[in-house]
Amino acid sequence: MWISKSAKNVGLLAACQALFMSGQGLLITIVALIGFGLAEVKVFATVPLAFQFVATALATIPASLLMRHVGRQLGFIIGLGVGMSGSGLGVYAIIDANFWLFCLASAFMGAGAAFGQLYRFAAADAASENYRSRAISLVLAGGVVAAFVGPSLAIWSRDLLAAAIFAGSYAAVAMLQLAAVVILLFLEVPKPPARVRRGSGRPLGEICRLPTFIVAVVSAMFGYAAMNLVMTSTPLAMAGGSHSFGDTAFVIQWHALGMFAPSFFTGALIRRVGVLNVIATGAVLAAAAVAVNLSGNGLWQFWMGLFLVGIAWNFMFIGGTSLLTTVPSQAEQAKTQALNDFMVFGMVAVSALSSGAVYSALGWSMVNLLVVPLILAVLASNLWIRTKGQAVRTGPSHLRIGEL
Repeated sequence: MWISKSAKNVGLLAACQALFMSGQGLLITIVALIGFGLAEVKVFATVPLAFQFVATALATIPASLLMRHVGRQLGFIIGLGVGMSGSGLGVYAIIDANFWLFCLASAFMGAGAAFGQLYRFAAADAASENYRSRAISLVLAGGVVAAFVGPSLAIWSRDLLAAAIFAGSYAAVAMLQLAAVVILLFLEVPKPPARVRRGSGRPLGEICRLPTFIVAVVSAMFGYAAMNLVMTSTPLAMAGGSHSFGDTAFVIQWHALGMFAPSFFTGALIRRVGVLNVIATGAVLAAAAVAVNLSGNGLWQFWMGLFLVGIAWNFMFIGGTSLLTTVPSQAEQAKTQALNDFMVFGMVAVSALSSGAVYSALGWSMVNLLVVPLILAVLASNLWIRTKGQAVRTGPSHLRIGEL
């Protein structure tokens, strides 16, 4: 059982995750539309979103290493300060109708998000070894709130400031970030001991060659990129299909629900059927989402396709994250987590940038077809590690790969 402080910390981190993902859900709903409105060349519509994900990728390593030295609490607060700077700049850029300034604001938002992505690892730190998968799942389950708050907040706040449409949305994100700062004041995750901060453990090159690390990264990286390819272009595809903004917000809302609602049982599912089976199921669901999206452009196809790819992301991302926690020692955690998130969000940035360009040049069907090789890569890595028959650590004991 978790001790009281651990339960409290996981609850606080889940609340912060809910606020973080509510802001992210709001941004996903509007950023491509704002970019389309501000860009003179419409193929650049998703460039601001790409700036956001590139900044997230670049900031993951500094964010993780900073937390190793100053602790989770202060590290998260610093990240929220960076994000609030981006929110303020976003308000100004939208009012000024300045596309490239809006891209800079998106970069600040992305850098702040790099800190927010570490809530799941902080939860793993706060839980006992037996319950790490469940702690990660419960924190990500905070995103269920985002399924309702993010898109609804986008609708409510888009005309909040009369000076420009969607400027008020960035002010709303700043309020969410400020609320997270207040919650973090009650977090009690101690800084790593001095011996851990000074230690380095195995060389990173050695860690990178471990089959478990490779499969963990491939699952999270390609699973996230597959989801992001579809999600990023969905508002553009729906607008092109004459669907209303309310319809788009509805679809994004259900997508966020698909991403985070399974988190209430994903951790338990991993312990029951094994992490590799959960990851493989996610890949199959992503393939099903592609099939639905290719079947037509009606509201139900957008809804079902994005809902399925949300569940697929949950299984592949939580599965990959859970598998990654079995790799490093305490001294190796910061650099291993940093490299993982750098690779994951680097690929996410590529998918965000290519999604808009592919949609503008080749259409919605090609965006979905690009997901197929990513799914195949996840399935291939899953099959490969099963054939290795190598023992890895997962949960309370050392199990063989075939038992994962």
